[in-house]
Amino acid sequence: MKHSNFILLVVLIFCFACRKKNSSELVPYYVVNFSFSLSDPQYNKLNAPGAWIYVTGGSRGIIIYRKSNDEFMAYDRHCTYKVEDLCRVNVNSSQVVAVDSCCGSQFVLTDGSIIKGPASRTLTTYRTFFDGNRLQVYN
Repeated sequence: MKHSNFILLVVLIFCFACRKKNSSELVPYYVVNFSFSLSDPQYNKLNAPGAWIYVTGGSRGIIIYRKSNDEFMAYDRHCTYKVEDLCRVNVNSSQVVAVDSCCGSQFVLTDGSIIKGPASRTLTTYRTFFDGNRLQVYN
C-alpha cells in the first residue's frame, strides 16, 4: 500500500511540474503606480475620448487610452504571446487597435481583448483612477 501511494505521489508531481504554463503567467510583473495632471502639456493628447499615448513603465511600456470623458484604460505593451520576443504592441492607424509587430496579434484598446491571434490572452491591464484632473495608473 505504501509503495502505490509513493508511485501516485510521483506521478502527480510530474503531472503538475510538466503542465504547460499559459502565456499570461510569463509576462513579467512590474509595480506600476504613477499619476499626472491632464493639464500638463505633455499629456494634452489625452484630453479627448479615443486618444492614446505611450508612457514608460511596466514591462515594455504602457499605452494609456481615453475610453470616455471619465474612463481611461492602461495596458502593458508586452504581448501575451511568445513573451520572450522583444517586440512591443503598437497602436495602429485606426487608433483603436494595438498590434504586436512580431506575431501580428491584435488587441482592441477599449478593453484589451484579442481581435486576432495567435495570442490567446488579453493585454495586461493596469487600474486607473481619474478625479477630473489627475489620472492615476497602478496595479
